[in-house]
Amino acid sequence: MSTRIQFTALALALACAAAPAAAEDLLQIYQQAHQADPTLSIADATKGAVGEGVGEARAALLPQIGASLGYLHSDGTSSSFSQQPDGTGNYVLLPITSVGRDRQRQAQGSLTQSLFNWGNITRLRGARASAASADSDYDAAQQDLIVRTATAYFAVLTAEDQLTFAQGNEKALAKQLDQAEQRYKVGLSAITDVHEARANHDSARAQVITAQNGLDQAREAVSQITGKDFGDLKKLREQLPLEEPQPNGLQAWVDLALKQSPVLTSRRHSLDAADLNISSQRSGHLPTLSASLVRTDTPAWGTSTTTIGSHDLGAFPTRGLNGDTTIGITLNVPIFSGGLVHSQVRQAVFQRDAAQDQLELARRSVVATTRNAYRAVVAGIAEVEATKQAVISAQSSLDATQAGFEVGTRTIVEVLTVQEQLFQAQSTYSQARHQFVLSGLQLKAAAGVADIKDLEAINALLD
Repeated sequence: MSTRIQFTALALALACAAAPAAAEDLLQIYQQAHQADPTLSIADATKGAVGEGVGEARAALLPQIGASLGYLHSDGTSSSFSQQPDGTGNYVLLPITSVGRDRQRQAQGSLTQSLFNWGNITRLRGARASAASADSDYDAAQQDLIVRTATAYFAVLTAEDQLTFAQGNEKALAKQLDQAEQRYKVGLSAITDVHEARANHDSARAQVITAQNGLDQAREAVSQITGKDFGDLKKLREQLPLEEPQPNGLQAWVDLALKQSPVLTSRRHSLDAADLNISSQRSGHLPTLSASLVRTDTPAWGTSTTTIGSHDLGAFPTRGLNGDTTIGITLNVPIFSGGLVHSQVRQAVFQRDAAQDQLELARRSVVATTRNAYRAVVAGIAEVEATKQAVISAQSSLDATQAGFEVGTRTIVEVLTVQEQLFQAQSTYSQARHQFVLSGLQLKAAAGVADIKDLEAINALLD
């Protein structure tokens, strides 16, 4: 029984090892990328760091409470001369020496509250604008990761198709070479046909090597995003919904992008922060008002020893307690700072101008990207249909040319040419199908509305 159980377990283990691993889909690759992509992690960390600036700016407007505790030790000696009675009614000049050892423990608590500081107020507003800009940058990074992941995924699928087509082309040309050699041996063709077939076959072998290298590079790009290796990927199914983007219209997508693009939103917040920075720098000319409360307690203790002449009067303990409470309001009026404030204001104005130009540059880039993406989707519909028909036509042409070659009405050169045309048509069709799916996602990302639901829709098209 034991041997039988061991054999059954071994058979199950071998069956599991032999079973092919399930192919990964686009959502699985994206989930790995979302957890491991360094670019998104940088955007997340930057968002957190900039967001902390709000708390730092707010701190200047809140009460500032502090406490201190100090311990003091002092040893002192003083000497002087004084007239002292000598007991006979006369006075004599005698030296007086005093030695003191004092200890103090000083405890102090302070409370300071800013009543008016326009610079602190505008800095808080500017920090909030910068934090909002960082939030938008993170949103843009998330949408960029969606597009980058999908682009890398379909690049692998395209490279796999290129390798498959190249291998098929190489096998077909190997068959053509074999036919050419057989026909030459029986005297049905010239040696030049053999040379033509061999040259094309050698070229096809080189294309296989190039396609394999392209596939390796495409897979490496996915691993770079996810941080790990992966197995097979699910492929795009043959039938695709060739639908125009909704809303239907170029201007509608441009308007949507101008409203929703996180890149533009980030630049707008950056411009707001730059405007507020000008106000913060100008506040260097304005007065500030603050209130303070300080309480200090200083208990002291020690000993004092006095010697008059040769008489030691002994040591006397000393104790005391000093307490002080100070409440005040401070008005600070800046008068002249060597031109520092004027320079800081001019610097802030230049920075604001740069932020305006960056916003305009981003606006133009978003508009151009959105327009190009929309046109790519619309053109992609016709391109997929045309390239599909081109494959059908190339295959029919190859079949007819091959048949003509076998009966002697077509030459080997014509067959090789049509075979190459079929290979190119298959490659172009594969690229067009994958690019059409990507163009729809790129359009939504350009408009600032790409999210995980779009990946789910694309994932549903995979087999």
